Amino acid sequence: MKQDLRTKFADKRRGVYLFGTTPPKATTTEEATAEIADKLLDRLQFVDYDGLIVYDIQDESSRIHMPRPFPFMRTLDPRAYSKLLREKSEKSIITYKSVSQRDQASFIEWLDEAWNTFGIRDTVLVGSPSSEGEIKLSLNDAYSAIADHPANFQLGGVTIAERHASKGNEHERLISKSSQGCEFFVSQAVYNAQATIDMLSSYARKCKENGTQPQRVILTFTPCGSTKTLEFMEWLGISVPEATKFRIMDAHSPLQESIRICRNNLEQILEAVMPLDIPIGLNIESLTNRKEEIDASIRLFKLLKSIVDLKLAEADI
Repeated sequence: MKQDLRTKFADKRRGVYLFGTTPPKATTTEEATAEIADKLLDRLQFVDYDGLIVYDIQDESSRIHMPRPFPFMRTLDPRAYSKLLREKSEKSIITYKSVSQRDQASFIEWLDEAWNTFGIRDTVLVGSPSSEGEIKLSLNDAYSAIADHPANFQLGGVTIAERHASKGNEHERLISKSSQGCEFFVSQAVYNAQATIDMLSSYARKCKENGTQPQRVILTFTPCGSTKTLEFMEWLGISVPEATKFRIMDAHSPLQESIRICRNNLEQILEAVMPLDIPIGLNIESLTNRKEEIDASIRLFKLLKSIVDLKLAEADI
């Protein structure tokens, strides 16, 4: 019998390995959607992964005044795409949900349908991208609603090391979200290793003070093959140190250089964090639909998974 993600997440001796994707645009036909899903799963055919993450893509233009490098396009319902991928892959799917656009009654209806109609068992709730505009449901209220819901979702949260670098309190957010039901956390894409190390070190230290066990943190990595992708990463709020930007932009192969950078960042993070007893996972994504970057994300997955597996094996010796 296949283990569910909750069981895998609870086993601290193992890593958890996920691949992130976005639903096709809203105008995609059912037949074309199935083809897109098949193409993704064909790429993952020889990859040893535990499940997929399906994102809930929002405009986010209120978060930043810079123009969006790639135009925003509405997508299919992430729940429907999650259901399709689960049925085709027979793998667990984590489905993101942005909660601020609808009121509590609509959110509860979303939860009912997610569980009963779409078979969603694992979800990550995301709050408003900014304090501007109308927020119909706060993230805290959404956490309360899902805690009161009869369905037993495995709930995850987002963690952003860049916030820790600027405010120094991201570890407090993790503690608070855990108390509200979050059983794991998924990071924003990592290009600043030190910011992630600082955040996780503060988190582990606070958990030790509180006498609690850190929750699993899934580190996200993504390849970057062009200046346009780099601009998009910065637009999303991903922290890319200046020297790292130059390394990517000036490289003969920016894509290969970004993979080397991701590898080095992961090795730095694991060196610092493995002794802290924080269960770690990986999530690899491609931020664009360019074939070269999607193929690179598969190579990156294999490389980074082998590094985590090796570190875990060494820890058992």
